[in-house]
Formats: sequence, structure tokens, C-alpha cells
Amino acid sequence: MADKANGKQVVIIGGGITGLSTAYYLEQAARAQGHSLTITLLEADNRLGGKIKTDEIDDFVIEAGPDSFLVRKPQAVELCRELGIDGELVGTNPHNKKTYILHEGKLHRIPQGLNIGIPTQFMPFATTGLLSMGGKLRAGLDLVLPKHQQKGDQSLGAFLERRLGKEVVDHMAEPLLAGIYAGDLRKLSLRATFPQFEQLEQNYGSLVRGMLAQAREAKAKAAVPQQPELGQKPLPNSVFVTFPNGLERLIRGIADALTQTDVRLSTAVEEITPREEGGYTVRLAAGETLTADAVVLTAPTFESAKLLPQELVSGSHLTQVPYASVATCVLAFDKGVIDYPLDGTGFVIPHKEGTTITACTWTSSKWSHTAKNGKVLMRFYVGRAGEEAIVDESDETIVARVRADVKKIMGITAEPMFTRVARWRRSMPQYTVGHLDRVKTFVDQAARDLPGVFFAGAGFTGLGIPDTIGQGKQTAGQIVSFLTK
Repeated sequence: MADKANGKQVVIIGGGITGLSTAYYLEQAARAQGHSLTITLLEADNRLGGKIKTDEIDDFVIEAGPDSFLVRKPQAVELCRELGIDGELVGTNPHNKKTYILHEGKLHRIPQGLNIGIPTQFMPFATTGLLSMGGKLRAGLDLVLPKHQQKGDQSLGAFLERRLGKEVVDHMAEPLLAGIYAGDLRKLSLRATFPQFEQLEQNYGSLVRGMLAQAREAKAKAAVPQQPELGQKPLPNSVFVTFPNGLERLIRGIADALTQTDVRLSTAVEEITPREEGGYTVRLAAGETLTADAVVLTAPTFESAKLLPQELVSGSHLTQVPYASVATCVLAFDKGVIDYPLDGTGFVIPHKEGTTITACTWTSSKWSHTAKNGKVLMRFYVGRAGEEAIVDESDETIVARVRADVKKIMGITAEPMFTRVARWRRSMPQYTVGHLDRVKTFVDQAARDLPGVFFAGAGFTGLGIPDTIGQGKQTAGQIVSFLTK
């Protein structure tokens, strides 16, 4: 059985976190099972990491893309442990845990116990200025409303509005959740984004009761100190973690661990075609061709669709996923020119406020390592589904509009030391209603029509770093099983 995989060739297209994770776990699986594989990873850009990009400028550590990953999803932490870099992880500043929401032009602290718009503590929710009294009473109806009997998927926004009311959705849930997906809650799929909400309703008859039950379980678990396994370093007591020199440390760690993979940068793929004798020919833009027994596509779905036979992918999931464009704008200051109390992680902004920025991270308050020697770093987000024109404006225009919002919201008029704009065009896949059904249909079809071609990445089942690492690991296992049939 093992001999069947020896000498087989695997081509991985895309050098972001998904492609790198696939290569890493494929090497691990092949080594563990005694297979000898030829693995080639192709990246069109001149760097690895995809949306993970860190710049170190003087006293600052600046992330152009994601700034951290969730601890409660174990895939990223487990990979860090395997790479031996888990001891470097740092958590958020424990002294600045507040988060704010802009409401009618003023920043309001998110009530304690609020979990993505769902209240789990009475007094903070009852006294918040984010909702009218009618909005608070409407949210309380969640405790008595019957379960919904709808079959099939539904929109996240419609589900939350039915349980908690329109005010909670528009003033709280929308800015908190839309920031993750840069999308419209009333179009996003419940089952592809927060399937646990549906389970809470079905199991407890109420989102609030379900969240309270989960909170009690978490509190009981926290009361019993968790000892790390033998040889493991304890993790920071933080929901999110990163590295002192930025998330690119994870990319370097994976790349350094690849001992059997030929990594090629600045290498674009032109076409993938089936071979009569089995396997595929991968034609590069420079004219070279590679032979592959298995191919992994981790690029955005619309890019992957261009590489495959059109009769097999036209009208499929690959061509149906909408993507939103976003940008980040960083402002750096000397601390002495900032009067505003940056006593939290930042703030999010509901669509109704009409600002250019959709959210702000007070980066140096959230992550102590990101600014040294009395400096302040802030990062602002612009662009979302349906409002993407700002991303194509000039750096000067984006900075000017961001600074206008900063002046209006925080009263900051000081000239920044420097600014940085990073654009991520068509980078945020939108998991619209029915997304998971379309994914399953496509994957089943691809297994029949394109045996040996595997798909992974944010366009399928997870945007976050742990999710995409998990996809890479799962895909590596599928490849080994395919090659050893």
C-alpha cells in the first residue's frame, strides 16, 4: 500500500497560510507513513504569507492583514507547538480590554457580558446607551419566543433580528460581526458563519439562555486550572495571541520547517489540464510545465476557476462566491500629541453612522509590543460589501477621509508621524445563504470530474487562521489517502 505513493508528485498552488499548512502537514503525513513524495509549492507573489504581512518600521510593528488568531480554535496553537514557537506567543494587554461601539457620533463601551450582540448580564445591558428602552425590551423577548421551525439555511441577520430585534442587530451585532466578514448580515449564511447560534436556539429555546449555560460551563472549567501537557509551554491568558515581531513569524516558522517542498516564488500558474494517462499538467506562465498526480488549489475561488477546464467549473461554486474588497490605514503618532484616553482595544462602527471607517484598532493599546518609546499606533478599516469604491481611491484620499473621521470621533487633529495604506482587493469571501450546500455540491462534483484536484482556503469553510490551517491539515490527509488507493 505504501509503495503506491512513492515517487508521486504533488503541486500546491498558493503560498498563503492554507498552502503552507497543506505542504507542512503533507510532509509530516508522508514521513510518518514512509512515503516519498515530490512536493512543489507555487506562489505568484514574491513573498509567502498571503494576507499575513508584517512590517517593522523603527519603533513600530505593523500588520497589513490579520493581527492575531483565536486561542479557543486549537489548530493554530497546535501548529505553533509543533514548530516549537509556541513559547514566543503573546496576548493582548490585560489592562486595556474595553471595546467600544460608535452610536450617534459618540463611543459607548460594549456592555460587559455581551457576546456578539447577545446579552448574558442584566445590569450592563439594561443601562447601556446603545439601545432604546424599547430595543432592550424587544431583546428580552428572546426568553419567551418559540423556536423557529425553518428548515435549511437562513441569513445571520434575519435570525438575530427574529430572536433579539432590529435594534440589537443594527446597533450591536452588525458592527461586531460584519467586521469579521466585511459583509451584510442580512445576506450572510447563518450556518456558514455562526452555526452555534442555531444550535443554541434548538437546544435551549433562547439565545440568551443558551449563552448563559455556556458561560456557566466556561466558568466551571476555568475554576479548574488547566495544566499544560508534559513539555508544553503555558499559553498567555488571552482570547487572541500573536508574536512580538508580528504574525509573519508563523509564516517563517512553517517555511523553515519545509524540508521536502520545492517552494517557488514569483511563479504564476497559467493552466491545469488533465492527462490521458492520469494526473495533470500544470502549465506555468513562464512556459514551463509540471506533471502532478495531485494538485491543491488554495487561491481565491475566482482565481482557481481560471486555471481549470471551463466546462467543468463554469457555473460552479468557484464562480459563484462574491468577494469584498477592503483596506487598512495605519496612523502613527507621538504619544504626547494624543489627548484621547486609548483605554481599550478600539471600536467598531454600525453602517448607520455613515463614516468612511468601519472599525478602528488602538493597536498600541491592544498589543503593547507594537509601539515603543512613547509612540501610538492606530489601524483603521475601510471598505465592505457594497461599499468598496474607497479601496480604489489614492492613499492620500483614504488617509484624508480616515483623519476626518478620527477628528470627528476622537477629536484628534495632530499630524501623524507617518501613514500606511494596505489594499486587499477581492479578499473577503462572502458566505451568503446556502454557502455550505454549494460547497458540498462542488466538492462532490470535483471528486468525480477532477479526481486528484483538491480545494482549500477561505473561499470554502473558514476565514480565520486556525480554520485555514485546519483545512490544510485535512487536505494533506485527503491527498495521502488518494495517492495510496
